[in-house]
Amino acid sequence: MYSIANAVTPEGNKAAGMAFLEANAKKSNIVTTPSGLQYEIVTPGTGTRSPTATDSVTVHYRGTTIAGEEFDSSYSRGQPATFPLNRVIAGWTEGVQLMTEGATYRFYIPSELAYGENGAGRLIGPNAALIFDVELIKIQ
Repeated sequence: MYSIANAVTPEGNKAAGMAFLEANAKKSNIVTTPSGLQYEIVTPGTGTRSPTATDSVTVHYRGTTIAGEEFDSSYSRGQPATFPLNRVIAGWTEGVQLMTEGATYRFYIPSELAYGENGAGRLIGPNAALIFDVELIKIQ
C-alpha cells in the first residue's frame, strides 16, 4: 500500500488516492458509484426529493485531504453555502444528487472527480483525492 506521507508529487498523490479509495471500498458501509465516487450515509434525509444538477442547494460542509487536513469548512465560517449544483466539482454534482434534504453524507472523491491534475490552492495538490462531509439543508 502506498503511504499518504509519501504523496508529495502529482504521481504520489494519485497513487496515494488510489490506494486509499481501494481500501475504503472494502468497508461494508461504503457505496461506490460507476464513476468511482464513494459515499457513506451519515444521517439519512427527511426530504422527499433529491436535487438535480441544475438546482441550487444550501449546504454545510467540511472538506479534508485523505490525510485529514481540513482545507475548507462552512461550519468554521458559521454560515452554510448556497450555489448551483452544476457549478462545483463533479464529485459534488454527482453525490449531492443522491441526497434528500436533512441528509448528511461523507463523499470520498477520486482526483478526476475533484480538481484533477491542477489541484486547488495550497492544500489540494495535483491529483489529490478528497473527503467531504456534506449536509443538504435546502434545495432551491
